[in-house]
Amino acid sequence: MTQMDRERVEEQITNAKRFVWVRFHKEGIHKYPQALTDPSLEDVQYLGYPHRHMFHFEISIQVFHNDREIEFIQFKHFVENLYGSGTLDLNNRSCEMIADDLYIAIAGRYPNREVTIKVSEDGENGCTIKYKEIL
Repeated sequence: MTQMDRERVEEQITNAKRFVWVRFHKEGIHKYPQALTDPSLEDVQYLGYPHRHMFHFEISIQVFHNDREIEFIQFKHFVENLYGSGTLDLNNRSCEMIADDLYIAIAGRYPNREVTIKVSEDGENGCTIKYKEIL
């Protein structure tokens, strides 16, 4: 590697955005009441009734150096503990709404960072929301 190439690589390392991530899942029950009345949702009308999913979460949070600025096991404990034990009663909450609620809690504890949250039903269908750093 030439000196110039090495300098470019070092610059990339210096300027890279860094993230740590955690995954966990929780059993939950929710419903989509509009599915019972909206003709365009007739083929998924069953979603209007309470039904169970394993909600899968993946959260990436920006860190500013390489040496465990946010220790990811502690971060995982923090986000898991937001939901307590037992089955979640999510009422009418969509995956997107769940992600926004989770972001509010994360931003309160870890402000001014980029955060990406994925929430899925059974690891099959879900959302990804990228929250920008608040300057």
